[in-house]
Amino acid sequence: MAVMEFELIERYFTNAGSERADVLLGVGDDAAILAPPYDCELVVSTDTLVAGIHFFADVDPFSLGHKTLAVNLSDMAAMGARPAWVTLALTIPQVDEQWLDGFSRGFSRLAQQYGVQLVGGDTTCGPLSITVQAMGFVTQGQAWRRDTAKIGDLIYVTGTLGDAGLALQAKQQTLSFTQPHFAELLSRLEQPTPRITEALALNGLVNAAIDLSDGLLSDLGHILTASGVGALIELEALPLSAAFRACQSDDTVPQQPDTFWQALPLSAGDDYELCFTIAPEQKGSVEERLSQQGLVAHCIGVIDGGPGLRCVQKNGELYQSEQSGYEHFQ
Repeated sequence: MAVMEFELIERYFTNAGSERADVLLGVGDDAAILAPPYDCELVVSTDTLVAGIHFFADVDPFSLGHKTLAVNLSDMAAMGARPAWVTLALTIPQVDEQWLDGFSRGFSRLAQQYGVQLVGGDTTCGPLSITVQAMGFVTQGQAWRRDTAKIGDLIYVTGTLGDAGLALQAKQQTLSFTQPHFAELLSRLEQPTPRITEALALNGLVNAAIDLSDGLLSDLGHILTASGVGALIELEALPLSAAFRACQSDDTVPQQPDTFWQALPLSAGDDYELCFTIAPEQKGSVEERLSQQGLVAHCIGVIDGGPGLRCVQKNGELYQSEQSGYEHFQ
């Protein structure tokens, strides 16, 4: 017997995520009723993932459920917000109960991890496409923005860069890696970690921020444009994972020019790390707060009054990238 729409919602999504006291009415009615804190501002973001554009059609549904929510929580982190509620609009070509079970479990597990509740959405029939709206809170006047970087600010990034881009090369069969390295890189592509914990730890210390979805050059460039400043970053300071470095030096991997390895952490995208700027006098506080929670971020450069974004190589020469990041309509 075919599963009908409301049965599908009840079975897979009614209890997705955490149960929150500020949700007065959740999934199952025409709209949700929510009770935001009186002393906070509401932060809202929306992302759409489309099969064949944002993910491979054969991706594991559990990983897809995770990533669907993770990319939206990453936007919350980039605003310094504590995530609270999400809505989900799911378009699927047919009802595949095994796929729906995996997707909903991946989505719900990450929602529970960050105390987020699914409060509504829509299901419909059509080409596979997923849209999530995320909502969270910041104390009044404390939201992080792109237009507030200041000359002299230090530039930091969380985590490591380029892993997802390297995994994509393997998925597209451009390169091949040993299984342990590929598995680690693939997890960075398919199950990224939204940096909510880092963002909440840095409350009150950050001047400007953005999440790295389209590549460091592109996304940091948005901060520079919005703030009317320039920046100088050091390529040697970019944080790379052990798996990335191992693949770089692996003799069994077809040899690639240095520019290939330089370009990945700069422009491949899908990292979902935070890039943020701080006043120099906050350096100790930033690193201490992160260290207290077993977290780390790396200083990669400085905001200045120069022209645009410039990348300095180890030999002191400027690096000119042929690409700046992912562009949907290019």
